[in-house]
Amino acid sequence: MSTRLPPAWSKHLKSGPAPKPRWPQASPPQPTLQKASSFARAQADDALLKKAYEHQQAKRLDEAQDLCLEVLARTPNHPLALYIMGTVCLGYDDEAALRYFGRAVGEEPGNPYYHLSLGEAYGKLSEFSAAIKHMQYALEVQPDLVEALCALGRVYTEFDKPDLALPLYDKALKINRDHPKARIGIAAALTGLGRMDEAASYLKEAIERRIDVAAAYYDLVQTRKFTEEPAEFQAILRELNSPGLKPEAKASLNYAAGKVENDLKRYAEAFDHFKKAKQAQGYQFDIDQYRRFIDLTIETFTPELFAARSGYGNPSETPAFVVGMPRSGTTLTEQICASHPEVHGAGELSKLRRVANAIGLKPSASDFNKPITTITEDLSKTLAEEHLSYLRERAPTAQRIIDKMPHNFELIGLLTLFFPKARIIHCRRDAIDNCVSCYVLPFSSAHSYNTDLQALGLYYREYDRLMRHWNEVFPGRILENRYETLVEDQEAQSRRLIDYLGLPWDDACLRFFDREGAVTTPSRWQVRQPIYKSSVKRWKNYETEIQPLIEALGDLADT
Repeated sequence: MSTRLPPAWSKHLKSGPAPKPRWPQASPPQPTLQKASSFARAQADDALLKKAYEHQQAKRLDEAQDLCLEVLARTPNHPLALYIMGTVCLGYDDEAALRYFGRAVGEEPGNPYYHLSLGEAYGKLSEFSAAIKHMQYALEVQPDLVEALCALGRVYTEFDKPDLALPLYDKALKINRDHPKARIGIAAALTGLGRMDEAASYLKEAIERRIDVAAAYYDLVQTRKFTEEPAEFQAILRELNSPGLKPEAKASLNYAAGKVENDLKRYAEAFDHFKKAKQAQGYQFDIDQYRRFIDLTIETFTPELFAARSGYGNPSETPAFVVGMPRSGTTLTEQICASHPEVHGAGELSKLRRVANAIGLKPSASDFNKPITTITEDLSKTLAEEHLSYLRERAPTAQRIIDKMPHNFELIGLLTLFFPKARIIHCRRDAIDNCVSCYVLPFSSAHSYNTDLQALGLYYREYDRLMRHWNEVFPGRILENRYETLVEDQEAQSRRLIDYLGLPWDDACLRFFDREGAVTTPSRWQVRQPIYKSSVKRWKNYETEIQPLIEALGDLADT
C-alpha cells in the first residue's frame, strides 16, 4: 500500500500557517465575522489533516480516514482531505481511491501531485491510457517532477513500451541521480527490453551508492543464472545481518539469497532463505473464507443459470483468457499465442476483477444471489461492450486479445456471461512443482495463500475443485494446456493452441522467445529463452523441506 504523500504537501502540513481560504471570484465581500469563522474553520481543517497525514504515514488507516471524513463533513470538497482519503483507500478499495483522487483533481486541477496520484491509481488497475494522460499532465505543470517521470516510466514498461520509459528515467536521473525509483525503474525497463547487462550495471551502481539496496540486489540476481557463487552473494548475507532491517528489505534479500543458492543447487540453504522471506512478509490467509467463496461460486454458476441467460453478453470472439495458478505456464502460453501476427497479448489485466468486485462477487461476500440478479441482459451487454473497447484500445486490429490474469479462473462464470464465445485456455502443471514455484517468489499480499506450505496446498485444492466445476458446466469449452506436454512437444502443443484460437498456423509461434515486447511478470528471464525442461519435477530437489505441502495437497500430489 502506497503511503506516500507528495513532498510539497507533506512540507505544507508539517509547518507553516494555515492556507488563506480562497473566495470565489465573483462573490460579494464577505462580512468580517463570516471571514473570521471560515478562516478558523480552515485552520481547524488543517490541524485535523496534519494529524490524518501522520496516521496515514504510520499506517493507522482507520484513524486517518475518520479525521478526513470529519473534515469532509464540514468542508465537503476539501481537496487535501479528498487526496488523503484516496491514499488511504489505495490497495484495498481502488475504485474508491479513483473517485477521491478524481474529486481532488476536480477541486484543484492545477495540482500536479493530484494528477500524479490519480494516474498511479489508474496504472495500478492496468488502465494505461488514463494513467498516461494524468501523469503527462502532471509533467506539463511541473516538468522536473521526478516522481511523475518515474511513474510514467513504470507505466510504459508495464504497457509493453519500455523503449518510451528509458528517456523518462534518463531525465529523472539527471535531476536526481540517487532517486531509488529512477535507478530501479531504468533497470526494469532495460530488463523488459532484454538488455540484461545494462540493467545489471545500473543495479550495481545503485548498490554502490546505497540506493534501495535490498530491491536492487533482488533485481540484480534475476538478470542471470549463476553457475558459480557471485561476489554479491556474501554481500547479500552481510546485508541480512545488518541491524534495524525493515521487513520488506529482509524479504527481498532472503529471496535474492535463495535464488542464488537455488541456481547453485544448494537446495536446503535456498529453502531456508525462502522460508525466512515468507516470515518477513508476514501475510495471513483465511482458508475457511476462501472455501466459502468457492462454495458460493459453484452453487451460483450452474448449467441452469447459463441456460436461462443464453442471450446475454456480446458474441465477439476477440477476447481470450489464459487462466490457472500463477507459475503454471501462463506467461509462456501467452507468449506463444501472441507471437501469432493476429494475436495481441495484453498481459495481466485487473478489469474483470474490478467488475466482479463492483457487482459484489468477492471472497468476503456472504451471498451471490443478489449480485447475480443485478446483472440483467442489458447490463451484461453494456459491460461486455465496455470491456471490449477497453481491450481494443490495446490492439485495435488484432483478431484475438489475450488477458492472462491467472486468477480469472475464479471468474470464468462471469466472463462467460459477458463473452459466451470467448476462448479460455487453462494452464495446468504438476501440482507440487506449481506450488513450489509459487513459494519461492515474492508475491504481493493479494496472494496471501502463498505464506506457508500448508496454506498453499489447501488453496491449490480449492482452485482444482473450482476448475473441475467449470469443466462440468462448460464441457469441452475450456482448453487444458499442460505445462509438461508443452515442454515435451512444443510444436504439437503450440499448433493445438493456435487451432483452438480459431486461427491459421504461423511459424512465428515456434520462435516466441524472439518476440519484441516487454515481459513484466516474474518469468521475464525464462521467456527470453527457448523452452527448457529443467523445471519439470523440480520439486524433488526440495523433497525433505516440503512435506507439509505434499500432505496438504493430498491426492493431487503426484509423487
